[in-house]
Amino acid sequence: MDRSGFSHREVKDVNPLCAVVMGPAGTGKTTIGSAVASRLGWTFIEGDSFHPRSNIDKMAAGTPLTDEDREPWLAVLAERLRVAARANESVVLACSALKESYRSRLKIHDGIRFVFLSVPPQVLHERMLNRKGHFVPASLLTSQLETLEVPRDAVAVDATRPVSDTVDEIVSKVAR
Repeated sequence: MDRSGFSHREVKDVNPLCAVVMGPAGTGKTTIGSAVASRLGWTFIEGDSFHPRSNIDKMAAGTPLTDEDREPWLAVLAERLRVAARANESVVLACSALKESYRSRLKIHDGIRFVFLSVPPQVLHERMLNRKGHFVPASLLTSQLETLEVPRDAVAVDATRPVSDTVDEIVSKVAR
């Protein structure tokens, strides 16, 4: 068991893979993650759609989430990954996974691969200012960057390049 109290091998003998496309707001998790899933023929899971209404309202109001706010969301995402593994379903999950403890919570089997989308803060800010229809305002970027613990064991990719180039690199590094 890890420090979160969960075994990394909760689901035994899995063949499916899971790529968790992660990073702060504005990195392109949804765009890139859905393109990777499409390319691989895997299921795409949009992590934001699993947030409880209270989290969405809080973020939309410009208030950063706490670890306590994120816990129920991470629990639901971990369960969704368990369901996928039991069904032998390979998935791409778009999820910020900003802290090591959050990633540990999601690493429910050895087939989980984290893909860190690396984007400079000024580019993230510009992207967030220009995007439409997302509940996370640009004002939350600072707290996201302060919360971020850059992963040591993730596939890191430069997500400032064209989406197709970024997807090519991710596919080459995560697909067996």
